[in-house]
Amino acid sequence: MKLNRLERSLWLPSPLEEVFAFFADARNLERLTPPWLGFTILNPTPVAMEEGVRIDYRIRLHGIPVRWQSRIAVWDPPHRFVDRQTRGPYRAWIHEHRFLADGDRTLVLDRVDYRVPGGELVRRFLVEPDLRRIFAYRHRRLVDHFGSATGPPAPAGFAFREGITDAS
Repeated sequence: MKLNRLERSLWLPSPLEEVFAFFADARNLERLTPPWLGFTILNPTPVAMEEGVRIDYRIRLHGIPVRWQSRIAVWDPPHRFVDRQTRGPYRAWIHEHRFLADGDRTLVLDRVDYRVPGGELVRRFLVEPDLRRIFAYRHRRLVDHFGSATGPPAPAGFAFREGITDAS
């Protein structure tokens, strides 16, 4: 079964280490998640981020409470990390975060490969619009925190490593 993909990029006017440190603090997930999702981390914080760590969340999708657990599948500071859903609303969810330095600026790249229950209509009319709104909110919050920067377009295909997006 095919995975769907969402890719986003954003330039921030801060050095790589500072931007990565922000993302490495799991508490900032609440700052980057729209309030309408009712996102709460259930783990004691701070969470020591490293490969293999599992993080439990509670969210509300269209008013329905959902438990979500993700595992940090790849931890490569300060360049990238990957979280994979191990329990939650998706049949598959693999979110790769990449960070590319350019002087005192950082390009933040997100690639989410996902599969939803309910098929194409659910994806097209419920999940995809929600994901677009979530990532638009996230980008606004990042700009509020770091400021905005301009830069060249993200590299074609974001130069993501192959093989990380399988759902197995």
